[in-house]
Amino acid sequence: MSIDKRTKVKELFISGVVGSEVIVKGWVRTKRVSKNVAFIALNDGSTINNIQIVVDFANISEENLAKVTTGASIKVVGKLMESQGQGQSVEIAVKELTVLGEAHPDEYPLQPKRHSLEFLREIAHLRFRTNTFSAISRVRHSMIFAVHSFFNEKGFLNIHTPLITSSDAEGAGEMFQVTTLDFDNTPRTEEGKVNYAEDFFGKKTNLTVSGQLEGELAATALAEIYTFGPTFRAENSNTSRHLAEFWMIEPEMAFYDLEDNMDLAEEFLKYLVKYALDNCKEDLEFLNNRAKEEDKNKPQNERAELTLLERMQMILDNDFVRLTYTEAIEILKRSKPNQKKQFKYLIEGWGADLQSEHERYLVEKHFKKPVILIDYPKEIKSFYMKVNEDGKTVRAMDILFPGIGEIIGGSQREERLDVLLGRMAEVGVPTDEMDWFLDTRRFGTVEHSGFGLGFERLMLFVTGMGNIRDVIPFPRTPKNAEF
Repeated sequence: MSIDKRTKVKELFISGVVGSEVIVKGWVRTKRVSKNVAFIALNDGSTINNIQIVVDFANISEENLAKVTTGASIKVVGKLMESQGQGQSVEIAVKELTVLGEAHPDEYPLQPKRHSLEFLREIAHLRFRTNTFSAISRVRHSMIFAVHSFFNEKGFLNIHTPLITSSDAEGAGEMFQVTTLDFDNTPRTEEGKVNYAEDFFGKKTNLTVSGQLEGELAATALAEIYTFGPTFRAENSNTSRHLAEFWMIEPEMAFYDLEDNMDLAEEFLKYLVKYALDNCKEDLEFLNNRAKEEDKNKPQNERAELTLLERMQMILDNDFVRLTYTEAIEILKRSKPNQKKQFKYLIEGWGADLQSEHERYLVEKHFKKPVILIDYPKEIKSFYMKVNEDGKTVRAMDILFPGIGEIIGGSQREERLDVLLGRMAEVGVPTDEMDWFLDTRRFGTVEHSGFGLGFERLMLFVTGMGNIRDVIPFPRTPKNAEF
């Protein structure tokens, strides 16, 4: 190991040689002074664990030590020693200490005390420096890597679908408009409407809500593809489950029916959970303990029955229950929360759009396993889902997880041109603007399927956090586009 090269703290804990001289650089978490020695907890982001820096006053000036405050960045040259204290294997006895960047205590907002998540959202540019958000960031990276690893091992191709589009894949109309028109001098047609022909793209365009439709185009030539990119919803919702900008993983597979789709989705989720457990052990243990502490402050009836790590193991230990929407409605109608009117949205009969409380009841109370619901009423699902022979239901699938509710939504896609045209007419999707999409049904149409996994929903599950704004670095929500 070159003495001129910085060593990451994580590497020192794994393979550091006691007695060797090392260089570390990082940020000060805490400093404690005792007689003629100072103890500094240093973190460089490579691990949840700090390394203890032991400073003999003979090796550093009082003026320099005074600059070593919480948040300051420092460079340390010293000898790696067996730790005398509990909780860590090694520490560094300082030979040289250089303050790289000061953090004045009266200005630095992250002092060593407990800060609320609400406060940390206000300083999202600094919250990476906390244990919680450094752990979340490392887990997020691992999950991104695992997503690509899974599909690469399966032979899927990653396709970049456009962020700017003129189509609405969901048909909900909650889209952000993209324009270069001057709002103070908007060009108008003879009828007085905005003349989008003079806009940058020559037509009305928006930020995408999904890469699915374009993904289908690729799948009908390349067979198995996936997209993984940002999507945008202009839904004016300030709940703990909604973001205006979030990331979606959307595989599309030719020659897959609904059974194939469910098999892939279950295998995918188990792969991701196992990858997290295998590769993020220290961060997950920290987040697991954090969640248990949070739970103690909740009313008894709101506390989780399983810990974070137990919920993750539950996914690996169980085959997902598969049942129809119709069967689920019967279970929910007869359930105690429904009969005692404890559900916020009571289930009165077939056709109800299931809410998170219903989904979580099925998973957490009734089956105590992950659940895949299929064959939903076509009226409550998107136009592109394959209509079943009964003419009433579609080949949809939703995967429900404990603590989350729906984590994946997907379907077998409608490949029959005449049926698809009929569904588009029913829900008011203009066919003239979707001719390119319909061509996949005109020319060599095949049975095909796909699903969408909201990446931040996955992150909520694997981190145990309660608010989706805390699992993405810079949340975008109504009235909030800071940083």
